[in-house]
Amino acid sequence: QVQLVESGGGLVQAGGSLRLSCAVSGRTFGTYAMGWFSQAPGKEREFVASITWSGGTTTYTDSVKGRFTISRDNTKNTVYLQMNSLKPEDTAVYYCNTGQTIWAIKRGAVDYWGKGTLVTVSS
Repeated sequence: QVQLVESGGGLVQAGGSLRLSCAVSGRTFGTYAMGWFSQAPGKEREFVASITWSGGTTTYTDSVKGRFTISRDNTKNTVYLQMNSLKPEDTAVYYCNTGQTIWAIKRGAVDYWGKGTLVTVSS
């Protein structure tokens, strides 16, 4: 059974940084794309970033470009989201996921989801 476990969320002041991690077990990690979504209170889950199986190509939603970086370490079966220059509007539960391609993930065609980690950015 595939399991995705996120960690690294917490409370941070505006302008600060956090690094989220997502550990994957139960399947061959390096054969599929990975992504992150966020869900703010009262809003729908939204795409944040995705990365190819090799890590060579990434895509981001416009609001995080230049501030967030997605990466992966296939030797550790882990995907990361480095979040810099955080803003109060980044406050959300962040979910990692797997999919066939980075574009499929961006469209919401996700195979598996984690349970999420909460990020709270104070002003």
